[in-house]
Amino acid sequence: MTPISGLLGLCSRSGQITLGADLALREIKAGRAALALLDEGASPGTRKKITDACAYRGVPLHMLPEGELSRACGKDDRMAAAVKDGKLCRRMLQLLSEPDRPAR
Repeated sequence: MTPISGLLGLCSRSGQITLGADLALREIKAGRAALALLDEGASPGTRKKITDACAYRGVPLHMLPEGELSRACGKDDRMAAAVKDGKLCRRMLQLLSEPDRPAR
């Protein structure tokens, strides 16, 4: 379990994340998303919709390994998510922007 997975689980339990491509897209377009997450296994159409919406509205978008989003949130087949602004979101952004550190 990665630190991002743990934060995704916390976001899910606290209601700070919207799961599913259509719902995440709606949150991004409404300006309520501070971070968008996309599963690497998402279809090309889903990728384009989410990527274009994030680029247009200036929302950071990060790709997650295939299946990590679904596993971390406890919901099957979720390919996209929008995270509301808050401490958990800011910590996730911090972790996602750090360069990979070598394992010790």
